[in-house]
Amino acid sequence: MTRLLELLISFAIVAVLFLIVGVVLPSTRHLEESVETNRKMTIVYDTLNSVRRFKDWNPLVLRDPKMQIKLGEKQEGVGARLDFVSEQPAIGTGYWEITKTEPNKSVAYKIEDAQRGGNKRTEFTLAPTGQRQRNVKITQSYDVDYGWDILGRYAGMYVSSNVGDDIKLGLSRLSNMLATVPNQDYSTLSATDPAMGPRLSQRPAENLLVVTAAVDRAKVQAQIKSNIEWIDKVIAANGLAKAGPLRIITNELGADMYSFDVAQPVRKSGATGEDAAAAAIETDGKIDVTVQGPVEARYVEPARIATASFKGDMRQLPSIRDTLRAWALTRGYETVDRPYENWKSGVDPSFTGQGDFDVFWVLK
Repeated sequence: MTRLLELLISFAIVAVLFLIVGVVLPSTRHLEESVETNRKMTIVYDTLNSVRRFKDWNPLVLRDPKMQIKLGEKQEGVGARLDFVSEQPAIGTGYWEITKTEPNKSVAYKIEDAQRGGNKRTEFTLAPTGQRQRNVKITQSYDVDYGWDILGRYAGMYVSSNVGDDIKLGLSRLSNMLATVPNQDYSTLSATDPAMGPRLSQRPAENLLVVTAAVDRAKVQAQIKSNIEWIDKVIAANGLAKAGPLRIITNELGADMYSFDVAQPVRKSGATGEDAAAAAIETDGKIDVTVQGPVEARYVEPARIATASFKGDMRQLPSIRDTLRAWALTRGYETVDRPYENWKSGVDPSFTGQGDFDVFWVLK
């Protein structure tokens, strides 16, 4: 009996000490980690202000590759939310939701998960840094409240190694992911006219007449004109009509050589509006064309595209293509195939700074 009484007293002392230490431990925890990137501020902010690329940088998905992730109807800005469900008890179910944003300065998330604690939140603060302020310092903070949850306060002793390690890994993955995005500030595309800025669209099925060329960059203008002559011959011989502006499709752009396709959308001649659409659809939507010389007839399927408009010199188009691709990647859209442009002002004005272009990337 004496031995049992001694054991009970020992347990009571341990329990009291456990409670005393728990009360003394902090009821809140705060963590901060930082990383630096050389990407444009617009790219960094838009990536974090959206849940579309969450799985590409957040380490949560690495802890359970079978985790189910669902994006809410709103996917960027305040109210954007990502829900997750895991069969692993340590992860469980929860969500990340954007609660506050300040353009090009900060993005705050509310977090619900299976770990102890409440009022969990994380905030990404962005600040220009480095030489000439060209880089961006990304600082992620994490805060959690335990209140009078004694076990939670003890769990807080390990938050720097558990959550802290995830923050470090997440920032590292974020930096690596950002490095794959062309470093172009796409906000400049709509600086003078919002209607010219990047946007999503749907391209219908099209019939194209195409001539491929690879020439010295100094000879591009003459080569385009020569290829157009071949295309015009095929259009006349087959009773076709042009169904849109001239299109240039980039295959490869080198320091000295440029490989590209000159393409012209076509339809049956004499048809307009709904009649034109009907006339263009024969077997599998294709027009039967008898080609000549280097001309090829191609049928392209409908596709989702990213597009932007640009006015100026065609020599600026490589930069515009990269800028549009940066916009698409930042929003979680994967670009495929080759970029192309509609030359709405024709050939000669495009080489003298008077060009009017629509730039396109096909999306996966």
